[in-house]
Amino acid sequence: MRLATFNLESLDLPRGGEAALSRRIAVLAPLLNRLRADVLCLQEVNARKGEGRQAGGQRRPTALQRLLNASDYAGHSLTVSRSLSGDGPADVHNLALVSRFPVLALRELRNDLVPPRRYAAVTAVPPEAGDLTLAWDRPLLYCLLELPGGGRLHVINLHLRSPLAAPIPGQKMGAQKIGGQKGAPPVWSSVAGWAEGLLAATIMRSGQALEARLLVEEIFDADPAALVAVCGDLNAGVEETPGRILRAAVEDSGNPALASRALYALEQTLPIERRHTVIHAGRPLMLDHLLVSQSLRQCFTGIEALNDALPDEEEMAEDDPRSNHAPLVAAFDL
Repeated sequence: MRLATFNLESLDLPRGGEAALSRRIAVLAPLLNRLRADVLCLQEVNARKGEGRQAGGQRRPTALQRLLNASDYAGHSLTVSRSLSGDGPADVHNLALVSRFPVLALRELRNDLVPPRRYAAVTAVPPEAGDLTLAWDRPLLYCLLELPGGGRLHVINLHLRSPLAAPIPGQKMGAQKIGGQKGAPPVWSSVAGWAEGLLAATIMRSGQALEARLLVEEIFDADPAALVAVCGDLNAGVEETPGRILRAAVEDSGNPALASRALYALEQTLPIERRHTVIHAGRPLMLDHLLVSQSLRQCFTGIEALNDALPDEEEMAEDDPRSNHAPLVAAFDL
């Protein structure tokens, strides 16, 4: 079995129209084919409004469907996460799972196991606007797959929040008000506000990781030997808080009796020079991960990061058809 994860970076029908989408497909389809994945977890899948939206039509992941149809994954089962309203996919940042194996069960979680957090912002302007609710802006997608021979694979696809600072009331202003160009993104009005926004983003990102970890605990409670894979973009390294929450390593818990519940970051077996899925301003970063249970790790035979042509995201043109993430694929002998 081959299991892969890939952040497609806002796959949609771009502003350049059909020609721009065709350029993206020409780049991405061969990369997907190189993965030869039986199970493929995708992030940042956007969805256009369907015809007749006002009459009850749903958004559709048109660009993803066209990409898959142009690849070796045409005909595989496709599951896409839904918007908060449940009315089809969200407009941006959907999760998708493509599988050669039958899907036995599906579940989406967004503040189901970890409720939204009440937070009193100390830098809000005015102060009475500081009563905030920190909720996840996208779900995690759980799929139970039937493997050949009757085994079952639990797959959790997730995309954790970016570490960019979250909004704090009254702490951002339009750049044009301080001499910036019209249409430039808002800027922070104080360092204190930005710092608190970063704290809020960190709470939400770690909360998402906790929700995924609690789902893993549910799976282990039902079957301590379950085959579990947590796949996706953590926007963090495995040594950072979200990665530590998900892995639950013995060195963190301090309890050897919990060792069977730890998840293992397979990319740690890669040579250090290949251990990255993003390049930011010349710095190689490992933000995308395949974390697996001990029983699945015992079947592990190898992993590859397809980062040989990975661009530096700081140097990419707006119309560059590539993703700024490299896919990660692992092989298992089941």
